[in-house]
Amino acid sequence: MPAPLLYGAWVGVSALLLPFIARREVGKLRGVGLSVDRAHEKLGHASVRRSAGGPLIWFHSASVGESLSVLALITRMGVILPDAQFLMTSGTATSAALVAKRLPPRCVHQFAPLDAGGPMKRFLKHWKPDAAVFVESELWPQMLRRTHDSGAGMAMVNARLSETSLARWGKQPALARYLLEVFDLILTQNDAMAENMVAIGAPADRVARGVNLKSMAGPLPVDEDALYEARAALGHRPVWVASSTHAGEEEVVLAAHRALLKDWPDLHLILAPRHPERGDAVAALIAEAGLEMTRRSAGDQPGAQVYLADTLGELGTWYSLSDLVFLGGSLLPIGGHNPFEVAQAGGITIAGPHLANFAETYAEMQGAGAALEAADAGTLRAQVARLLGDEAAREAARTAARGFAEARVDRLDAIADRLIKALGLRADG
Repeated sequence: MPAPLLYGAWVGVSALLLPFIARREVGKLRGVGLSVDRAHEKLGHASVRRSAGGPLIWFHSASVGESLSVLALITRMGVILPDAQFLMTSGTATSAALVAKRLPPRCVHQFAPLDAGGPMKRFLKHWKPDAAVFVESELWPQMLRRTHDSGAGMAMVNARLSETSLARWGKQPALARYLLEVFDLILTQNDAMAENMVAIGAPADRVARGVNLKSMAGPLPVDEDALYEARAALGHRPVWVASSTHAGEEEVVLAAHRALLKDWPDLHLILAPRHPERGDAVAALIAEAGLEMTRRSAGDQPGAQVYLADTLGELGTWYSLSDLVFLGGSLLPIGGHNPFEVAQAGGITIAGPHLANFAETYAEMQGAGAALEAADAGTLRAQVARLLGDEAAREAARTAARGFAEARVDRLDAIADRLIKALGLRADG
């Protein structure tokens, strides 16, 4: 298929803008303390060597959630393909920091090259990927076409485009077809998205419904030393967790906690905002609520009425302290966050009504009794109070959560097998 005019225009514009965009992107990474070598990965300069031997499979995702969602898939593919090497790329320093703690065997992380000729040529010349897997909605024109031209097999997993993106691509059908035809396989999160991808130009015979990989991410890491210290500090006090909360949600959580303290005066809340840099703002809200607080970023241990867990990458540790978790991003129209991480830790998820990002997952969990809904401070207080006061109901919900997590393993194997076949990979490398 000949390149549309818009693609040629993008190539030209990206070349003109590259010096300015490169300065900005490299500056961002340097600004958070990364080395020059790591920052220059954005320009296609690799900071590590390509491993010799078996095939190299490149996974590319945008940021934190997308990156973490494929770790379990990479691990499973690594078991099936024992000679394969894996490369993960993402665009943000936060995603790099979190992924670094959980990289599967034979896997390295690099920052994704900018979508321009020079960076992409350097990147592909160094890494020479045998296969490339793009996660969710990463449709950078040159990245897709230049990777395809290199001869790599290509797939898209967890495909999900917003209504705005679908409308935008729908207005450029020639460009959409030109980009989507590079994929040997497109696995969407649900049937509706499969139909949408075909409607904007994806080859119908290469599109199929997959599963939401975020519902299959591997277990969150646990800092055993921090867990031991926290348990020693808390003793036998009852604990509940409110995690991944956004602005406008902490007030609801704190109101529910104040109400709960009337019946459980020694109840402890671990409050972990989605963005730790909001720590000072959340600390002010805790003070305004008249609650006593200790703070993780200050080196404190749990012990007061509220523990502000304003650090990155420690949710697994906090989930190990309680099986009652309110999961934020759900009281407001944000779309919700990943309840599978809670279920894998043996926890019960309580969430608000806004769950578009994980609609199928929550529906299944709620149907099984592994997740509950709370729309405001009153219903949140009621749900936590019921589980604190009814051990039989609590154990039934825990059992349902464990069953939900275990049932996902077979599905992950099926996705891995399907990808290996579509990408032309073999178990012997």
